[in-house]
Amino acid sequence: MTSGNHNGTVNKAGSGKLGFIGLGYMGSRIAKRLLGAGYPLVVFNRNHDKAAALAFSGVEIAASPGELASNTDIILSCLADDHAVRGVHLALGGVLDYAKPGARILEMSTIAPETSQQLSKAGRERGIEILDVAISGSTAAAESGAVTLFGGGDRETFENVTSIFYPIAKQWFYMGPSGSGVAMKLAVNTLLGVGMQAIAEAVALGQLLGLERELLFETLAKTAVIAPAHLGKLGTAKANDYAPQFPVRLMEKDFLLILANAAKLGVAMPATVAAAKIAAAEASSGREEDFSAVIRATEQMANAKVTPMMSKAST
Repeated sequence: MTSGNHNGTVNKAGSGKLGFIGLGYMGSRIAKRLLGAGYPLVVFNRNHDKAAALAFSGVEIAASPGELASNTDIILSCLADDHAVRGVHLALGGVLDYAKPGARILEMSTIAPETSQQLSKAGRERGIEILDVAISGSTAAAESGAVTLFGGGDRETFENVTSIFYPIAKQWFYMGPSGSGVAMKLAVNTLLGVGMQAIAEAVALGQLLGLERELLFETLAKTAVIAPAHLGKLGTAKANDYAPQFPVRLMEKDFLLILANAAKLGVAMPATVAAAKIAAAEASSGREEDFSAVIRATEQMANAKVTPMMSKAST
C-alpha cells in the first residue's frame, strides 16, 4: 500500500486544464480547492446553476460531459451514485466517447467496486486510465482540504496524479487494482454508519437512565470511545442541528451498496442491517439532513416507549 500526506507544499498546475464533473456537496468544495491552488478548471454539472456559481472565478463551463472531456487531459468526477456515473462516462456522447487517448480519469464517487472495474475496462479499451479515488470525510473536511483518499487502479497512474491531491486531501492511500479504492470506502462507511447508530442508542439509553441530555453529550465527547469522525456530530446533535454535511440519503445509498456486496459474498452483517433500517427510515422523510439525524430518530423512538427509570424512582 502506498500512502501519502499533505506536507504543506502545494504543487501548482502546469498549462493543462483539469475537468471536474459533479458540483454537489463534496464536488463543489473540492473544485474550489483546486481552483484556489491555481488549477485551471473546466466544469460540468447537470444543474447548470451550480456550475455558473463558479464562473465568476474564471472557470470554464462545458455544455456536456463530452465537451469537457474533449478539452481536458485529467478529469475528476464526483457524482451521486452508480447510475449517474455510468450515464456520464458510458452513455452515448459521454466522457469516454470524447476523452483523448492517454487521458486520465479520477472517479471519486462512492459506487460499487464492479462499476469501477467496468469503467476501468471500458477506459483501457480506449487507451484511457480510470482510477477509483474514493473520498472519506465531511463537507467541512473537503472545504479545508483535509479529506482522505483511497485509490484503486493502475499504480503508476495513481502515483503520477498525486500532485493533484495536495490541495484537497490530508492523506491518500493506494489500495490495489480497480475497485479497491471504493471497496475501502465501503469498509470505512460501514464503521461510520454503524458507529453513528451505536452513538444514537447510547444517547437514548443514557437519557432513559436519567442522565441530563446536555451533560451526556458533553461527557461522551470526552471519552476515548468516540471516533474523530463522530466527534463533531455530538456537538451539532446536542444542539439538534442536523444541517447536512453528509446527507442521510447518501448514507442510506452506501448502506445499500455495503449490504448488496455482503449478500453476494455471503457475509452476515446484522449490526449493519439494523443501522441501515434506521437510516432508510430517516432518508424516507424527504428532509435533506445529516446522517447524524439517526440520533434524533432513536431518541424519539425511545421516548415514545419508555419513561426514565430514575424519574420513576424519584416520584
